[in-house]
Amino acid sequence: MDKVVASAAKAVSGIGDGASLAVGGFGLCGVPSTLIEALMNAGITNLETVSNNCGVDRWGLGVLLRAGRIRRTTGSYVGENKEFERQFLGGELEVELVPQGTLAERLRAGGAGIPAFYTPAGVGTQVADGGLPLRYDRAGGVALASPPKEIREFDGVRYVLERAIVCDFALVHAWKGDRHGNLVYRASAANFNPLCAAAGTVTIAEVEELVEPGELDPAGIHTPGIFVQHVVCVPHREKQIEKRTVTQ
Repeated sequence: MDKVVASAAKAVSGIGDGASLAVGGFGLCGVPSTLIEALMNAGITNLETVSNNCGVDRWGLGVLLRAGRIRRTTGSYVGENKEFERQFLGGELEVELVPQGTLAERLRAGGAGIPAFYTPAGVGTQVADGGLPLRYDRAGGVALASPPKEIREFDGVRYVLERAIVCDFALVHAWKGDRHGNLVYRASAANFNPLCAAAGTVTIAEVEELVEPGELDPAGIHTPGIFVQHVVCVPHREKQIEKRTVTQ
């Protein structure tokens, strides 16, 4: 039952080239940056990532992206990352853009064992009709476009069928965790982390504070340990600020 490993390097040692990863975080909040850095140091490449966004130029998933380690990414927001733009428009990166609520539900459904669901989000757009660029060629043309999706009507309203997401691995960041893998997220870090944790076949959690079993309030646990296979403690992690503002 003790799921704690000694280092981030050991925690990610089972991840190989070509793996798919569900990665928690929203902007710079709740990003498992220590695990991402360990992947970078391990030289893992040809990755497929699922995350709300792909980090910024020199932090989070942006570190792997800048090194050319990510082959394909699924997300809902791609701003604040010039290297992402360059790789996508240059035909180096395959990108699946998903409405943010749909992305969250696809991950939640994957963790719940639900293979697909219907949603009104995207009906009447290229999200449902197909034709969104997934990959460009080096001349700026569309090399691969999204296919059309099934549309069905319920009570006079049209819905599009969306498939659930399950990844080989999930990387998440939590405020507290115990040796059994129970996790508690803090404030805005409880964004995509619980969803990603459930959607990974093998889930690896970095926690700021490691406690003993029984110390966490059972009613306050966000991710039960049944979803988590490995825990690594990363105290004193640097907090990033995406846009620093000051007042006079």
